[in-house]
Amino acid sequence: MTAKNTVLVTAATGNLGPLAAAELLAAGATVRALVLPDDPHADRLPRDVEIFRGDLGDPDSLDAALEGVDGVFLMWPFFTLNVDTAPEVVRRIGAVARRVVLVSSVGVHIGLEPVDNNCHAYLEQLLEGTTLDWTFLRTTGFHCNAMGFAPQIRAGDVVRHPYGAATRTSVHEADLAAVGAAALTQDGHAKKKYLVSGPEELSQADQVRIIGEVIGRSLRWEDIEHDAARQAMVDTGWPPSYADGALDYFAMLTKQPEVGSNVVEELTGRPARSFRSWATERAESFR
Repeated sequence: MTAKNTVLVTAATGNLGPLAAAELLAAGATVRALVLPDDPHADRLPRDVEIFRGDLGDPDSLDAALEGVDGVFLMWPFFTLNVDTAPEVVRRIGAVARRVVLVSSVGVHIGLEPVDNNCHAYLEQLLEGTTLDWTFLRTTGFHCNAMGFAPQIRAGDVVRHPYGAATRTSVHEADLAAVGAAALTQDGHAKKKYLVSGPEELSQADQVRIIGEVIGRSLRWEDIEHDAARQAMVDTGWPPSYADGALDYFAMLTKQPEVGSNVVEELTGRPARSFRSWATERAESFR
């Protein structure tokens, strides 16, 4: 891609979108962001990003943002939006763009996620049926998922959560953004299905221990029972099927660590960032 190419980032104001926008700008792209009409967080995006108000749930609202784009960094907000409009969204992307990067899931990579659950595997299937040069980023957990522990850590020295022994290879969200930007601005990534992970295997309890070391406190983990955890997740907005899938996956990871890869280093030319480095960046959020 050349410096004049234009890339649209969807779900642009979350944990990943602003970082993806920054990486794309650094690579010389013109960057647009699709931001919900009532989203107050557009200020999280870099200053040079062009803001377009629209909603993946309303394909007609995407036309202005998509006009003239060369690529799309596609994130679908599964927790807040079903995929009823996904076929039409993909059709509209395919009518104008050349490349699309989809943020997918490790669950697809290991065959755990079925197409008929209307999640990442379903979107992959839709994109595979187009003429787009698609790239799938089948990511493990994000380091920033550990922000879910922050309220308990700020309140005390014990984190109560299920499956502390679940061992993950979580990735720094900035590394995932860099991989996605490379796939959209460099040649050679069409029709690739990349497993994107961090550089190490850490249990959830290990993550909490490292956060404690970074902020100078002794933290400990207490497992809570599966059903109680499921109810708490549903009560905070998780769709029941997603809560079941996540907990079943964590249970599996207590017996076998999550898979990993060197994709971050291969595509960016530098090692993936450790969980400790992320915790150091976010230390004030846990104090």
